[in-house]
Amino acid sequence: MCSWCYGFGPELSDLIARHPGMQVDLIMGGLRAYNTNVMDAAMKETLRGHWEHVRQASGQPFSQTLFARGDFVYNTEPACRAIVVARSQAPELALSLMRAIQTAFYRDGRDVTQDDILADIAAETGLQRGLFIAAWNSPEAQDAARADFTSAQRLGVQGFPALALVENSQLYLIANGYTKADVLEERLGNIAALAATQTSDKSAAAAGE
Repeated sequence: MCSWCYGFGPELSDLIARHPGMQVDLIMGGLRAYNTNVMDAAMKETLRGHWEHVRQASGQPFSQTLFARGDFVYNTEPACRAIVVARSQAPELALSLMRAIQTAFYRDGRDVTQDDILADIAAETGLQRGLFIAAWNSPEAQDAARADFTSAQRLGVQGFPALALVENSQLYLIANGYTKADVLEERLGNIAALAATQTSDKSAAAAGE
């Protein structure tokens, strides 16, 4: 439920298509987790502006349906918890579910803070509805989502989307915000060259010893 993450989706898909063997691990950041305030007029106006910027940058479609509601609470924890559950039940479907939830929320105006809607989307994505909703409602899933939020903080994530590469046990930040696939590809190349240099330096040092 981050508009820039939704806008980033096609760029990430493009990058993955260029590297079909790439493993993608999702960590939920909890942008507005546990929010309990009903979205007021000022918040709606702010979001409209953000969404319009994302639409212009990415070309992704946005629905205005939720702005007509007077009772919507923009709490991102339920959607994040859904991804955590998918990651445990069917890891190969976690990224697809994230995309489906983003599309349902931003393009279709569906309220993805609700368990029944999340369960429907999970089933549409290929998960078993009953198993999903039972896990989603569990304290274990709530704890796992909270652990993801803590992990993101410990990694020093300061903006969304954030994309990092693990290479030779080191973490390299590739994107901290919306970034085009071509730029991501260039950064991957730079990181690969840097990692190769560091490996060569270590080998030379070991040989010198």
